Amino acid sequence: MRRLLILAPTTLTVLALAACGSTASASPSASATAGSDAISTAAVDAGSCGSTVAELAASAKKEGAINLIALPDTWANYKGVLASYTDIYGVKTTVANPDASSADEVTAITTLRGQAGQPEVVDVGPSFTSQLISQGYADTFKPSTWDQIPADLKDPNGKWVGAYYGLMSIGVNTTLVKDAPTTWADLLKPEYKGQVTLNGDPREAGAAFAAVMAASLANGGSFDDITPGIAYFAKLKAEGNLQTVDVTEANLLSGEVPIALDWTYNFPAVEKSMKDAGFDLTSTVPSDGVYASYYAQSVVTQAAHPCAAKAFVEHLTSDAGALAYLEGGAIPARYATLVKEGKVSADLAAKLPDAKTIAGITFPTQAQIDAAKAVLATQWGPQVADK
Repeated sequence: MRRLLILAPTTLTVLALAACGSTASASPSASATAGSDAISTAAVDAGSCGSTVAELAASAKKEGAINLIALPDTWANYKGVLASYTDIYGVKTTVANPDASSADEVTAITTLRGQAGQPEVVDVGPSFTSQLISQGYADTFKPSTWDQIPADLKDPNGKWVGAYYGLMSIGVNTTLVKDAPTTWADLLKPEYKGQVTLNGDPREAGAAFAAVMAASLANGGSFDDITPGIAYFAKLKAEGNLQTVDVTEANLLSGEVPIALDWTYNFPAVEKSMKDAGFDLTSTVPSDGVYASYYAQSVVTQAAHPCAAKAFVEHLTSDAGALAYLEGGAIPARYATLVKEGKVSADLAAKLPDAKTIAGITFPTQAQIDAAKAVLATQWGPQVADK
């Protein structure tokens, strides 16, 4: 499973992107016919690409291709998202290095700047949006649904939108763990010795960072104070419950990870594979510490296919893109609007946390995230990692 690294990209090795890419080409299908009807005639400021979504779509189709990065098929149903984009816009998508981190994405832009293979839209965690803007990599584009996107899920100047989000959750292999934990407090019980897996190092990985923040909220902390979360994981390790392997699909399928701490939208895609391997999987948002985070999408400056790039962001925030995210258990930015308009079916809603939990979601500010990262940098080692 893809993990969001929060290291500076200068610490990373340059990617051999061309060798790692996958391509999906446009092809006629039943959904393609329906997809043509999904192109809105709404006004949009896409510069030379058009002043309506229909004009933008025509410009994108003329370009015919787009270079993307870090979009695994199983992450928030990006397989379905990409398929619907191709059906609707007639644009061939190439995804380089699907499992790349957010830092890898920024490194790829830097390395391939102005070249044909440069990523043209990125999907990064909130800790990278400021960097994209400061380095001049984030272009300005406001999709036609801009006014329906909450203020904390978009840059006011149109440099990025957070098209989807999820919550930190506890995934449990109930074939191996008969009494599934549902709270952070539960995870401290002796019966879970050696079974709890944090998805990476919170100083480097976004999912792990989120888990520490959620544990902090469950233990008297706040967006401004992550230290109770660090103390919690120090105790979890001291009790012998925390193991150090990563949360990967392979480790889930082998049974090596009985209890995984990861995003809500990372579990639905592996449920069938788990069932085929003889395991049942369930996931729960712990009630004593609810933490959510989004991923942000930016059109990249100097894109080889700027109209296709803008059309992709338009698609992600449209009804078609939003419903595709919902299929994967991710919550689209325009969720409230979709619910109000009666577009979220019972089947789609069943893939998400309950409505009350979603309604209560708030996001930390960039300053709060940066401060928490700084505390982790100094305290995670001596309290947890080095013991």
